[in-house]
Amino acid sequence: MPTLLDRALNIGESKKFKAYEQRVKLIGAFEPELELDSDAELRERMDGLRERAHDGESLDDLLPECFALVREAGKRTLAMRHFDVQLIGGMALHEGCIAEMKTGEGKTLAATLAVALNSLAPARARVAADSTSSTDSDSSEDQHTEDTDAQGADTAGAAEAIEAASAASANGSDPAGARPLGGSVHVVTVNDYLAKRDAEWMAPVYNALGLSVGVLQNMQPFEEKHAAYACDVVYGTNSEFGFDYLRDNMAKDLREKVQRGHSFAIVDEVDNILIDEARTPLIISGEPERAAELYVRFARLPKNMEAGKTPEGMDPRMKKEYLADFDYEFDEKFKTVSVTERGVAKAERFLGIDHLYKAENGHLVNHLIQALKAEALYKRDVDYAVVDGEVKIIDEFTGRILDGRRWSDGLHQAIEAKEGVSIQEENQTLATVTYQNYFRLYAKLGGMTGTALTEANEFMKTYNLPVVQVPSNVPTLREDRNDQVYKTKEGKWQAVASEIGRRNEAGQPVLVGTISVEVSELLSERLKARGIKHTVLNAKPEHAANEAEIVAEAGAPGAVTIATNMAGRGVDIKLGGNAEHLTRLQLVKEGLKPGDDGYAERFAAVLPETEARVEADRERVMAAGGLYICGTERHESRRIDNQLRGRAGRQGDPGESRFFLSAEDDLVRLFAGERIYKILDKLGGIDDEGNEEPIEAGMLSKQIEKAQKKVEEQH
Repeated sequence: MPTLLDRALNIGESKKFKAYEQRVKLIGAFEPELELDSDAELRERMDGLRERAHDGESLDDLLPECFALVREAGKRTLAMRHFDVQLIGGMALHEGCIAEMKTGEGKTLAATLAVALNSLAPARARVAADSTSSTDSDSSEDQHTEDTDAQGADTAGAAEAIEAASAASANGSDPAGARPLGGSVHVVTVNDYLAKRDAEWMAPVYNALGLSVGVLQNMQPFEEKHAAYACDVVYGTNSEFGFDYLRDNMAKDLREKVQRGHSFAIVDEVDNILIDEARTPLIISGEPERAAELYVRFARLPKNMEAGKTPEGMDPRMKKEYLADFDYEFDEKFKTVSVTERGVAKAERFLGIDHLYKAENGHLVNHLIQALKAEALYKRDVDYAVVDGEVKIIDEFTGRILDGRRWSDGLHQAIEAKEGVSIQEENQTLATVTYQNYFRLYAKLGGMTGTALTEANEFMKTYNLPVVQVPSNVPTLREDRNDQVYKTKEGKWQAVASEIGRRNEAGQPVLVGTISVEVSELLSERLKARGIKHTVLNAKPEHAANEAEIVAEAGAPGAVTIATNMAGRGVDIKLGGNAEHLTRLQLVKEGLKPGDDGYAERFAAVLPETEARVEADRERVMAAGGLYICGTERHESRRIDNQLRGRAGRQGDPGESRFFLSAEDDLVRLFAGERIYKILDKLGGIDDEGNEEPIEAGMLSKQIEKAQKKVEEQH
């Protein structure tokens, strides 16, 4: 097997990795003596490192001993010893880089190293930017995030609880007087479940070293939030950190503030937060404007208007004289709408006004544009879902419902009017900041993800964050097959269903990636017709609530899981199944719940039997070829496709991936159409059974990759 340095040389990081490998040896040299220390002595050593840091010694000098202490604490509390590659991941995070570590390589554990080291840093004054206005004038796309419940604004009941904090801030100590009041280390995750899970999972390591851990959750009471920020390590979501920053800037009294500065943050799934979400501003809203009746009225107008398209290749001189025989034109690529003269005249007659573009009618133009966008560009169960009478946005990158988020500029209200549900009035903005600007506040920023190299230039230009590709602990055995391209969607879906059926019969687990709720349910119907048992994970609440459990079992023998894009991201898929999860299910069947008398004892008794069964299932799955990833469409971003592929082949497991495409897929149709159609016309055919024959050609894959690059550059 090639050495760590050999694998690093393959990815062109020779100089950097030689330095990393020397540090790994220094960390390893501490191990024999630390194994002899008691738990109390380990904690004393950590306190000693903190004193040395406060006396001016650099964190780089303290790194080998600190990392060795964290590794030893991990062995004792979690029975998990950090791999050498995890030590390197921790070093990259400490240096303010993005550590690209493949799925299953243990990013959550690797983060504890950099977190513990940076918690030693002496107290820092608040970053100067903290005192600036929270208003952000950056332009954004239609989507934004709104928090209409300004938690922390009502602090009447919390005043007494934080009197000590307010007084202590004057002399630079925390309420307990234990340590100078500096910025705690923030660990940022993509959802509340992962924040809570990771904090509880890693807390024993931190506690063994004398570090306190806090967790932020949505709708958390002010006292709990204040206590969480007072800890050395704070886990929370990107939106919760951002909204707390806005609320702190709106506070009328020092005692209403919760954040203690922005010294160091580690962003998990950094590509999702700093790129996919970067254009999304966080907004705290005030009193709504009254316009519901107008939205309902305008929702009727698009149904009487005709969409069309200006002829391509028209001489620019002719465009001035061209009179469109349609009412409006929309562009799927750029999500824009334009109204023709005929359309304007029709709108004026509908509204009973003589001139739409008079100054007093300015607001009506926006109502018209948003109504047309809602009708032509935003599709139910693709861009949004209607849940319990509310329009909820579906995240295009993960397929999750984005609770609490609303499109801006009246678009959300226009869609509510289109769907005939109750219209929530548009709110006035009181404070706003984008994730991009919020995370620039941190004195030092690090990130973790399985896929960052395709956006390395963007990370460097926008955030000054270099990407370090950390080699896997064990070489990856997953086989990534060529795309299979079909002329029609029907041909593709027949092939996908047949492939899933064949793999399922062989006992191989299959994870199917889809780009929308609509597609996941269409495929589910096809599998039901074939009698293939499967599980669906998409944005609908009945699925999303069990997201982690569904994904945890995606590696069981013969399991078929249909998931929208990267639903379940952050959850490890283990071949054979997850023993702890299966044990919990068994206890539920027996009528036992966590916290019940005898639950822990029964769990301990059932777990070994389950582990033995899972190990036998693991052998079966490995013999069948490991987890099979079936992509049903290319995403606009290559990185999202790589994330889907990366769910298979963890820690040297076998695995396989293939994408099934059609010339009618949106990405191909909009960005790579004509050349691919010519290739398919020449090479495509029908087999003896009347099914379309796929084409696997390098030139096709290159055309599709070019299309993806076009979209990435556009965004």
